[in-house]
Amino acid sequence: MSKIENVKACVFDAYGTLFDIHAPTATIAGDLGDKAQPLSDMWRGKQLQYTWLRSLMGKYTDFWQVTGDALDYSLAAHDIDNPDIRQRLMDLYMTLDAYPDAVSTLEQLKASGYATGILSNGSHEMLAAAVEASGLKPLLDEVLSVEDVGIFKPDGRVYQMVVDRFGIQREEVCFVSANAWDASGAADFGFQVAHLNRFNQPPERLPGVPKAILTSLSELPPVIG
Repeated sequence: MSKIENVKACVFDAYGTLFDIHAPTATIAGDLGDKAQPLSDMWRGKQLQYTWLRSLMGKYTDFWQVTGDALDYSLAAHDIDNPDIRQRLMDLYMTLDAYPDAVSTLEQLKASGYATGILSNGSHEMLAAAVEASGLKPLLDEVLSVEDVGIFKPDGRVYQMVVDRFGIQREEVCFVSANAWDASGAADFGFQVAHLNRFNQPPERLPGVPKAILTSLSELPPVIG
């Protein structure tokens, strides 16, 4: 693991990195039974697949629509035909919980003088709701959405938003993502990347190699020099 040095801003992916994407199904696990975790895993997988496929097709739509479409597929695949469950899951996704290590890490970074932000596939509305509900709002200087460029990660235009908004060079950005493909994309773009390996993912066979591999956000401040 290499040291991340000479950075001015620390920017985070949102879903799976700062916000717990499995919280909605866990919250209503009593109604879903043994389908709760498989449903959540498929929902997330389809959500990501749809962002990549829509980008390739040139058919961008906002992340809320993608999230709903992915949930509909996953519910059908698990033989769950219940409009109330669908609505509850979507409502819960709008106000996801932050992981316990998110607040303390952002507080440390801010105290050390780093600018902080989010760069996410999420729509502005989704991100505003999650940031407010999680209590992260005072700890973030910028919340950037792909909605402003009309294409999803890992397109380089998404990562360029950070450079433009913060007014710094690519190599002055520390980017953190729990998604290995996102970490690779950001590293290939030129960010100094820490892959937060929350889900024990193997290394991606893609261009772009993260400088650091973390198992918790709390490991990030010591890595930054």
